[in-house]
Amino acid sequence: MTDPWEAQREALGAFIREQRKRANLSLRQLAELTSLSNPYLSQVERGLHQPSVRVLKALSGALNVSAETLLAQAGLIDAMTAGANGATDTQAPNGPGTEQVIAADPRLGDEQKAALIAVYRSMLASAPPASAPPASAPPVTETPPVTETPPASAPPVTED
Repeated sequence: MTDPWEAQREALGAFIREQRKRANLSLRQLAELTSLSNPYLSQVERGLHQPSVRVLKALSGALNVSAETLLAQAGLIDAMTAGANGATDTQAPNGPGTEQVIAADPRLGDEQKAALIAVYRSMLASAPPASAPPASAPPVTETPPVTETPPASAPPVTED
């Protein structure tokens, strides 16, 4: 059985790697942007090291990802956000949860699965509470079309 913290570190590392690749940055370039060492970042991406909040903040700025997203990926604010919005993956009304479906998809690699699950969790963390009613738009009232028809009894216009 794997350690849940180890799995969390690996998912965080995969997410950071995916974000770095999306930003078209090499590991060396990311190291320069964050003032962190190249070997240290490599260890973070491989899930061998749990980065501090300071490191996550530096990475969020360099990768243009919110600090909250990285903190959620690291499991540091998961309990607060899950408690705030009440949404968990196990509350799906029908069938398996989203995370299980992603994990079972044979078309995705392990890193892709980890990145998708990480993004899914971060979106749940930032979603409004499930019990909140949707914001409703004001009711639309139709106004009858305006047609310009001259009155039938209007006298003809004559020029003098």
